[in-house]
Amino acid sequence: MTIERLREWLQASTNTVVLTGAGMSTESGIPDFRSASGWWNNIDPRTVATTEALAQNYALFHEFYKMRIENLAKAMPHEGHHILADWEKRGMVSLIATQNVDGFHQLAGSQRVEELHGSIRTIRCDRCQQAAAMEHFFDKVECIHCGGQLRPNVVLFGESLPQASWHISIEAIKAAELVLVIGTSLEVYPVNQLPMMTTGKTVYINLDVSQHKTQFDLTIAGKIKEVLQQL
Repeated sequence: MTIERLREWLQASTNTVVLTGAGMSTESGIPDFRSASGWWNNIDPRTVATTEALAQNYALFHEFYKMRIENLAKAMPHEGHHILADWEKRGMVSLIATQNVDGFHQLAGSQRVEELHGSIRTIRCDRCQQAAAMEHFFDKVECIHCGGQLRPNVVLFGESLPQASWHISIEAIKAAELVLVIGTSLEVYPVNQLPMMTTGKTVYINLDVSQHKTQFDLTIAGKIKEVLQQL
């Protein structure tokens, strides 16, 4: 049984790294842009979550991210997030690298989290990079330091990943005995390269695993929370 095999691998591993994506958050009620029912059907993020939109259509950019932040306020980490945090406390998980910007891993108690696509929970000025208050962003207030436009600390299309988090994640995955890839479509470069950088065992847990069956030592199809509960 695949769950049983993963349980054995998890117990045997002294260095397990977890990579999570949007599927980890959808079960907390966060819309997944890439799913069939996701917002990407209504709004093409390549026209909104971009450096161009920030510079040329700030009103749309602001409306889009204000809506996302407001939706986030209604959601909480689910039991799967708490299970991963518990595994870290018990020494079973050494690092979580996440594509998610919602901060749910930290809210659930995980300490070692690298946010590869930044965080939507903090705001900065796009011009001078100074930190700014969330309410200033909500109210479309300009930066108090330089008059620049405020934005969430997320990685937009057209921007590079935060280098420190990227390098920490690469080194952790290279050294891992077991890598769990959870709830990501593995469509976004360069994060989709990470699972292939390890010499350890690789496991893919997702609602749909059909596209990546041959790339992993083990694939488990199912809802993230339920699979982690079973484990």
